[in-house]
Amino acid sequence: MLNIHNLSISFQGEFLFEDITFKLGGGDCVGLIGKNGAGKSTMLRILAKEQEPDTGQIASDKDLKIGFLKQDIDFVLGRTVLEEAYQAFTEIKLIESKLAHINTQLVERTDYESDGYHQIMVDLNELQHQYEILGGYNYQGETEKILNGLGFKREDFNKLTDTFSGGWRMRIELAKLLLQNNDLLLLDEPTNHLDIESIIWLESFLKNYSGAVVIVSHDKMFLDNVTNRTIEISLGRIYDYNKAYSKFLELRNELKTQQLAAQKNQEKQIQQTEKLIEKFRAKATKATMAQSLIKKLDKIERIEVDEEDNSVMTLNFPVSVTPGKVVIEAQHISKRYGDLQVLHGVNLLVERGAKTAFVGQNGQGKSTLAKIVVGELKHEGDIKLGHNVQIGYFAQNQAEYLDGNKTVLDTMIDAANETNRSRVRDILGSFLFRGEEAEKFVKVLSGGERNRLALAKLMLQPFNVLIMDEPTNHLDIKSKNVLKEALKRYEGTLVLVSHDRDFLQGLTNTVYEFKDQKIRQYLGDIDFYLEQRNLQNLREAEKRTVVAGAEKQSNKQSYESQKKVKALNNKLSNIEAKINQLEKDIKVMDEELLVNYDAVSSKPNYFENYHKKKEGLTQLMSEWETIQFSLDELSE
Repeated sequence: MLNIHNLSISFQGEFLFEDITFKLGGGDCVGLIGKNGAGKSTMLRILAKEQEPDTGQIASDKDLKIGFLKQDIDFVLGRTVLEEAYQAFTEIKLIESKLAHINTQLVERTDYESDGYHQIMVDLNELQHQYEILGGYNYQGETEKILNGLGFKREDFNKLTDTFSGGWRMRIELAKLLLQNNDLLLLDEPTNHLDIESIIWLESFLKNYSGAVVIVSHDKMFLDNVTNRTIEISLGRIYDYNKAYSKFLELRNELKTQQLAAQKNQEKQIQQTEKLIEKFRAKATKATMAQSLIKKLDKIERIEVDEEDNSVMTLNFPVSVTPGKVVIEAQHISKRYGDLQVLHGVNLLVERGAKTAFVGQNGQGKSTLAKIVVGELKHEGDIKLGHNVQIGYFAQNQAEYLDGNKTVLDTMIDAANETNRSRVRDILGSFLFRGEEAEKFVKVLSGGERNRLALAKLMLQPFNVLIMDEPTNHLDIKSKNVLKEALKRYEGTLVLVSHDRDFLQGLTNTVYEFKDQKIRQYLGDIDFYLEQRNLQNLREAEKRTVVAGAEKQSNKQSYESQKKVKALNNKLSNIEAKINQLEKDIKVMDEELLVNYDAVSSKPNYFENYHKKKEGLTQLMSEWETIQFSLDELSE
């Protein structure tokens, strides 16, 4: 499918990677990993042919279709969610346009026996055939299925994309890629803007994907659940294993252990040989032996141990002062954006030392409640902060508030005060901005580097309550681990908005699920929440069945009648599809008879087939009327 040979690319005189060679084939689902700034996104751009390497070659199959999900996307304003998603079907939409033009001509033209009219009929037949092969009769249903899987509700489909946040627009872009049947999917941080339910859905989709997939992600659980191969970029080299992330780490550690043992044995042999050489050099009778040993030593290929980039940030969150027992008390909190009600009558109590997670689908109010607590949003209801509460807040889009035209150092100096300005360089050093790194302009930093800088800025203010909204977005796996360990050690109060299951595991002891304008408390960690949610869903299904049966008395529509209505609606939809197809077939045959009666009528069984279609249409119309009558009766 795709062969990469001796690929090299440098940045500011230093190689990101050099002479890299690997292949991608159908069924490969590759986790492309490495530290922030290692060159992962650059590699994706090169594979997508959006960036040229300095040296090397990329050979691919003819007509290879590549889909690339980038971190930064551009949208054409004025389209609805469905209209934007339909942009995935370029060929189908083009044929639809041509078919519309032909149908207009058929209505307007009257020269039925002319060559031009005959050619229109030929073109119509060919286009309809192409349309069917490309899935023209199914693409709308597939689009809705994918959008539902990625968290969109049916009422969202006809809303303008302009009204959605960047995260939701990213979902639309992902939906387009999943609909295109590409041979190779390149996904750069696909889970960054997905909630847990959508991530689980995406995992299931990618497991059944027939093409090749290359994923840049720092979600360990996602990588383990989806990938069957891992390629790590480290210090300009790659390490390629046919294993998912966790198994890859085990193999890398085993290999390094073996290399260290082999290197130790070799060093021992070399030292022994060097001692013999020194011993024999002193004796004339052994000079020839010494020369022989020297030649042997020169020919030895020295065993090298794979270099590993173990530089990680140092992170600790000290508690400023001890607050009162209750740090946050929210009563009857409601918030709407225009006509959209996000929260309604929400109550929340957070005590000192609690480690709390906010989870749920995007758009359910997690970030909204966090912003209300820190005083960024107007709202209905009361928020009370406890005695001596000092909040440190890390916003989901924290990195967007950074000025791209400032250097890293200037960004920190401007945010510091007189008491901590002298510690700015030390703080930056602990976040891996050392020496010349601190002089970089913010606009050239990767997403992960910007997040690290935003975390460093957070250290400049005192706090005893830490509210973090999606802090792991763009952070590499090692940095995420450092952040997680620092939050485990943190003795203050933590409120964490996150969709990263692996990050949340073992970190919080209370989970609040945001759903349908309300919140629900689970006294346990994220695993407990996920287990309870599955059980709860089963109970809700049973509850819905009972409620539907009880409602029969009040609305004359029992659970059984609902089942009948659903079955009849499904049958009605199938019949309508068949009627639509038969009407199209009969219309084509009518036009053929008008254009060239003699040629068409001489075809074997032509009229027999024609009359069968007519009779079939009559029968289907009768069935449709019967079903529609039954539906009307049930709805009364």
